[in-house]
Amino acid sequence: MNAIIKTVNLTKQYGGEKAVDNVSLTVQQGEIYGFLGRNGAGKTTTIRMLLGLIKPTYGQIEIFGSDLLLSKKEVLRRIGSIVEVPGFYENLTAKENLQINAKIMGVHKNNAIEEALEIVGLQHETRKLTGKFSLGMKQRLGIARALLHYPELLILDEPTNGLDPIGIKEMRRLIKTLAQERQITVLISSHILSEVELLADRLGIIHEGRLLEEISIDKLHMANRRYMEFQVDDDNKAALLLEKHMGIIDYTVQAEGNIRIYSHFGQQGKINKLFVEHGIEVEKIAVSENNLEDYFANLVGGGTIG
Repeated sequence: MNAIIKTVNLTKQYGGEKAVDNVSLTVQQGEIYGFLGRNGAGKTTTIRMLLGLIKPTYGQIEIFGSDLLLSKKEVLRRIGSIVEVPGFYENLTAKENLQINAKIMGVHKNNAIEEALEIVGLQHETRKLTGKFSLGMKQRLGIARALLHYPELLILDEPTNGLDPIGIKEMRRLIKTLAQERQITVLISSHILSEVELLADRLGIIHEGRLLEEISIDKLHMANRRYMEFQVDDDNKAALLLEKHMGIIDYTVQAEGNIRIYSHFGQQGKINKLFVEHGIEVEKIAVSENNLEDYFANLVGGGTIG
């Protein structure tokens, strides 16, 4: 799989303070990459550097395999983006706004505007002025503008900010459609863990300017599954009993003598009885209650992401 975005030791310093501190991240082709962190963690500053809006203090940015600083014009032609709330002429319709943007961007394909509006579900808003649009409609129009030139990469900075639950759901569905059906690679920043979890294939977690971890959603869920843990004196025999007598196959043997069971919750007593009746000494029983919020709280040193 090809890396669409790759940064090495990307840093932005203002005075004596580093807003972004040696960030090395990788976004693979075709994935939705969730850039997760609290407000002020460095997400927007990183995105502004990726889009060439501000220059790094030092570090490297490669997009589509090219150095951004050396090939900025060519690279940016292949990127669509939304940074903060998109602005439009409120006394014009959606189509009229996009006509102005298409002219500025040099987009000459006849049906580009109609196609972009259809993708975001605004094709029927032919007369309504943009000033009458809801925030969610304005965000979708912003994505339509970002799609006018058929980008291969879409960079979205907090696109669900201020949206109601219905607007968030619509935005999530739209982003998934762009990635799955149109093969657009997406980097989306957010401070809302629950939203990124439902959307992203992989996460980059930033805190106080530093990238703490990159991890796939699948690995994240595996690392944070609920489980019952039994500390026993014979884990081999215990594992055989679980499979033979209770049909339990979703378990792992951790350190010697520790078995984690990821199913049959509420049956700790029955499992313990099975072990004891077959001569296995059970030293400890515990049930994990960890969830993703706990995981991120531990990672960032307390509190929550949102």
